[in-house]
Amino acid sequence: MKITIIGGGPGGLYFSILTKKAIPNCEITIYERNKADDSFGFGVVFSDETLGEFLKRDMQSYELIRDKFAYWDDIVIARNGQKVNSSGNGFCGCSRKTLLQLLQQRCTEEGINLHFEQNVDDLSQFSDSDIIVACDGIGSAIRTQFQSDFGTKIELQKNRFVWCGSTKPLDDFTYFFRTTEFGTFVAHSYQYEKGMSTWIFECTNETWLKSGFEVTNEQDTVAKISEIFKEELNGHSLITNKSHWRQFPNITNQKWHKDNIILLGDAKATAHYSIGSGTKMAMECAIALSDAIVAFPNDKNAAFEQYEKTRRNTVEMIQYAANVSLDWFENMDRHMQHSFYQFAFGCMTRSKKVTYENLRLRDKSFTDKVLEEFNLSSRAQSRDFDETVIINQTPAFTKFKLRDLELQNRIVMSSMGQYSAENGLVNDWHFQHYISRAIGGLGLILTEMTAISETAHITLGCTGIYNENQIVEWKRIIEFIHQNTQTKIGIQLGHSGRKGATKKPWETSEIEDKWNLISASPIAFNENFAIPKEMTLSDMDKIVAQFVQATINSEKAGFDLIELQVHHGFLLASFLSPLTNIRKDEFGGSIENRLKFPLRVFNEMRNVFPKEKPMSVRISASDWAENGISEEDVISIATAFKNAGADIINVSTGNTVANQKPQTGRMWQTPFSDLVRNSVHIPMITAGYIQDIDQINTIILNGRADLVALGKPLLLDPFFVRNAQAYENFQSDDIPNQYKAGITHLYPLKISERKQTDGMKKALKPKSNKK
Repeated sequence: MKITIIGGGPGGLYFSILTKKAIPNCEITIYERNKADDSFGFGVVFSDETLGEFLKRDMQSYELIRDKFAYWDDIVIARNGQKVNSSGNGFCGCSRKTLLQLLQQRCTEEGINLHFEQNVDDLSQFSDSDIIVACDGIGSAIRTQFQSDFGTKIELQKNRFVWCGSTKPLDDFTYFFRTTEFGTFVAHSYQYEKGMSTWIFECTNETWLKSGFEVTNEQDTVAKISEIFKEELNGHSLITNKSHWRQFPNITNQKWHKDNIILLGDAKATAHYSIGSGTKMAMECAIALSDAIVAFPNDKNAAFEQYEKTRRNTVEMIQYAANVSLDWFENMDRHMQHSFYQFAFGCMTRSKKVTYENLRLRDKSFTDKVLEEFNLSSRAQSRDFDETVIINQTPAFTKFKLRDLELQNRIVMSSMGQYSAENGLVNDWHFQHYISRAIGGLGLILTEMTAISETAHITLGCTGIYNENQIVEWKRIIEFIHQNTQTKIGIQLGHSGRKGATKKPWETSEIEDKWNLISASPIAFNENFAIPKEMTLSDMDKIVAQFVQATINSEKAGFDLIELQVHHGFLLASFLSPLTNIRKDEFGGSIENRLKFPLRVFNEMRNVFPKEKPMSVRISASDWAENGISEEDVISIATAFKNAGADIINVSTGNTVANQKPQTGRMWQTPFSDLVRNSVHIPMITAGYIQDIDQINTIILNGRADLVALGKPLLLDPFFVRNAQAYENFQSDDIPNQYKAGITHLYPLKISERKQTDGMKKALKPKSNKK
């Protein structure tokens, strides 16, 4: 077998070593465009876990690399002179130049051919090669030549960064944040060998422009950065090496191979340096590619498919985490407003891969500082300022107040359609549905979308609150909840708009007697829905009156809170999105115009709802479709509702149009709640694939939301909160007397399970490779 490697970076070198060891008679040749001792950048970072994998794969490489690494266990967050350590993170750094030299040495030892100063742009000279590995970096000439075949997509990220070195010694990996008159700067810094450290300076494009930097003016860059970080550098100079300001390119490829060409390293996919995964990802992919070729030495297509099958999901997960991490740094000006320990915790948990419990197990002293700061703030917000409140109380179980309404904890049941009503009347199904979750200890229950009129239903099974019988049946549920639990209950009032007159989710055929639909514009949701009528001024007056009457009815029923449905493309939301509102009158065009009707509805509702009771508005922060609602629109929408008297915003995304392409994942909507909460300064409810108490605590502690709404997790586990309280050993005072005997069983069980889980997590943590 003959393999040609284009690019002599860590990924290509390590792939060659492993493959040559496994297939000794394989002829492997590497072509690198730079000199053998050239290196751009300074240090590279690996985790203990990655080093452990190197140990298993090639002992010689591991021993060579290990001897040259600088190790650290702590990550330090420093902001304007204040700092805190978070221990137990297990990372190491090495000079990139040294790493390349050591891997080149191993290649020579294994009999691999190395050619330097060879710029390859014509592959015809390698027509006799069985496999060509294109690992020629971010600007890969090979990938660019066949970009349509690979489906290459390159997106430059917003922030600016510059890579420098310094003689400043550092004991720990440190994020240095500095506030300037132009904006926030951060230095990602770590020591990679004795007497040498890497410093990556980053800021937003706006800050960069205000500061007057020039892309290639290294002298000016060093002078200005040295002044900003003079305390951190402490007299040590910065060292440059083509230290030009750049914007990070996010590179993806729909296919990783073409004919006998396979992509590896940054040519294949990039991951932002803020999670330290570029070189790590390249070398781990090198392992997978080598394994695949060894497994299928005579079938390159099978090998390539195995490689992609093994690594694509992992690579995409790393890229997703890196992009989420990058988003945090792109908005660091917003995060700087947080109290210091919340800011530090937010930095540590920014990618959503690391959670509160991860950090607690690594370094309890760090999370104790975060908890103490949070609980002191929460205690001041609570109705009863209780000096005896424990400073390390679980965040999810702290109280939260909206006007005169105080919630016993921060966990909310999200609106979930049950589609089980008849003529809009709730029945025994709804009674058990809501009562069981209330007994289960939730802070707040939000009902399913409840129609304001007979033609406001989504399906024939939707609940309503537009007649006296409906008020009576709702009141039965509410009175039981108030008499037997401390849970509060709010009603979500809405109108289906263009998404009405449809079948229940589990039904196979459409309903026969469909009612006429209305919307902001005459655009059908999809081919299964009728084209709605564009609303007239008369229609608007009628809808406002129905919302007002539903508000009065909700107060009669005894609801503690009202949430207005302005999300997911339903009637009011259809006015807000430019994809569903193409009106030419005063209600279309600018976001100010698009807001007019939804704001009128809210204002009229607020006027008739008791002033001591709060109102929530649920909005969509993204349509997940091209030319949809913008970030600026979202800020305008939330600000307008806040100014109109909304007490809290419940953020959602999507379901506006049928051709949406959402980017889902764990806690996937929290960046949107973060945006609104910390830009508009209004309390937030967030939701979206949140599954356990650890994630809830993490979201609340890092300031992305104030309340966390669960949907599907509560469908099959109405006692989610009780289980979480036992898991946290939280002594709740709202367990009904009839159920208190269960405490002696549930609490020891969950505490034991937690000890076992903690033990497994500690055991799975890679052993330190530090000598």
